[in-house]
Formats: sequence, structure tokens, C-alpha cells
Amino acid sequence: MTTTVSLEGLFDLATHALVAVNTSSENARIVAAALVAADADGLSSHGVSRIPFYADQVLSGKVDGNVTPGLQMTARASIAVDAKCGFAFPAIKMGLARAIDLIKDTGVVAVTVTNSHHAGACGYHVEQVATHGYIALGFTNTPSAMAPWGGSKGTFGTNPIAFACPRADTLPLVIDLSLSRVARGKVMLAEKQGKPIPSGWALDSQGRSTTNATAALAGTMVPIGEDKGAALALMVEILTAGLAGASFAYEASSFFSAEGAPPRVGQSFIIIDPVVFAGARFSARIEELFVAILAQDGARLPGTRRQLCRMNSQQKGVAIPEALYQELVNRGKR
Repeated sequence: MTTTVSLEGLFDLATHALVAVNTSSENARIVAAALVAADADGLSSHGVSRIPFYADQVLSGKVDGNVTPGLQMTARASIAVDAKCGFAFPAIKMGLARAIDLIKDTGVVAVTVTNSHHAGACGYHVEQVATHGYIALGFTNTPSAMAPWGGSKGTFGTNPIAFACPRADTLPLVIDLSLSRVARGKVMLAEKQGKPIPSGWALDSQGRSTTNATAALAGTMVPIGEDKGAALALMVEILTAGLAGASFAYEASSFFSAEGAPPRVGQSFIIIDPVVFAGARFSARIEELFVAILAQDGARLPGTRRQLCRMNSQQKGVAIPEALYQELVNRGKR
């Protein structure tokens, strides 16, 4: 059974559940906004279903819900943010806000985040930048979930990458994808719901294909594009943990367990002012590309379904499992 909740109502539920475990109001609101946005876009595996895990980690001390991130300018167009083992969202927001201030003078800005946590849907962060008229690329590593190609032990995370490009008079183009065939959160959701997963998503601990979600979580995810996806996952490990001085995937603790040390993963972002390179014609020029794509029968731009889902959610709210709804209500009363 499900319960339909308005986006405003879902935001309040998520915020109250986090504040109830001694997360600061500001941090709780930043986290809740990102998770509700994921639910609105139909990305429930990165939505408020994460709140119970987040809240339990605040209670155990694995995540510091009250900490304020630290920011350091390491060069004229380079920003290093320390999440200080708090939530990723406030740290990313701080770094990207500073990048937007700087880019008017520098044209390109790079941001790294260290000692971080689950970054949610990576497309959320880059879209915020694109609404200001800038191109953004985002990368995050995650706890180990994929083996190197030819190997059998989880060494890389699913390591999502995201890209956003501003458009005139409409929402930005957003590309957001995990480097595993599917996000590991979808397998976690299937296990919680007692459902099987499609063949080809994951391997068990013996390296055999499995449709059992529990066996998949004990094994490894299949990389997108096989060896090519594994190579890209290595690239993301270097761009995130390597540049930020954060934990590599095989060193990071789980995003789902309240036990253990903080995961201390990393994120990185590259922000580009397209006008600096392409001039004022940039916007019109990319629209020509989009027209060429959409002229083909059956073709669509990435993110089209997500945008339609968002419009529907804004009008009708979001349906979440009844059990999750009740858990959020109860957690907010603590």
C-alpha cells in the first residue's frame, strides 16, 4: 500500500525526522530538499527512503548532523570543501555556491569535497548550477560495489557521473547515470520489498549472475558497458577520492549501516561558463543539436521522463510506501 504526500508535506516529514535525531535545522532542510527532489523526479532509491538510514547514522555518530563544512581556496579557481563527516549535501551546496561566485572571473572552477557521505542523485547538484547558466559535471565515489574488469572483489563504487547544460527558456539538460548497470540503491530497495532483481544487474559473491537481491548485495554490481564501465569507475575514483584526499571505495563504510566509521568518500565538480568559450551563440547552437536529435522518430533527450515525473509530482504529490510514511511520521515525533 502507498500513501500520496505533497512535496511540501514530504519535505516537512523528512526535515522533522532528521531534526529529531539532533541534526541542525539548516542541515536537515538542505538534505530534505535534495531527497524530496529525487522522489519528485521518480528516483525513489535516492529519495526519502534514505531518511531512516541517515537518521540512524546520526544517532550512532557515523554522521555528524550538526557540523558546518569548511571551505578553502587552494588556487584562484580551485575550491576544497571538507564535509567533516557530516552530510554531503551542505558541503556540496557550499562549494558550488562559491564556484558560481568565482566563475564570472575565471571561466572554469573545480570543486572537491572530502570526508563526505552519500551525495544522493548527482544530477540534482549539477542542475542547480545549470539554472545559473553554467555547464556542470559532477562525480562521486561510493562504497565498494564493483570489481575491476576481470576481477571478483568489490574495489570500485558504482561511482555516478552527472552533467548539466543550461537551455534557454526551459529546464537544463541533465544526464545522471551510475557506472554500474543500475544504481545499487535499486537493489537495496528490491531487497527491502522482498522482490527479485532482473538478470544482468549483479553477480553473487562467487561471481555468478543472480536475481536474488540479498545475494547481489553480498556480491558485486555489473558495470555499464562491461570493461568500459569499469575503466570509467577507476577514473571517478581518481577524480574524487584521489583529488579530494577521501576514502577509496574499498576503504569506505556502508551508506546503509549505522555501524562502523564514517565513509569519508569524495565528490568533485567542474563548472564551466560556456559563453567564455563559445560566445553568445552557445545557447542557439546547442538547440540546433537538440532539434536534430528530436527530428528522429522515437528519439528523446535525456531526462525527459524525469521532467514529466517532476511536473506530475508538483501537481499530485508523490506516492510512497505506507510503511515508510508511518516510519517518517514516528521518527519526527521523537
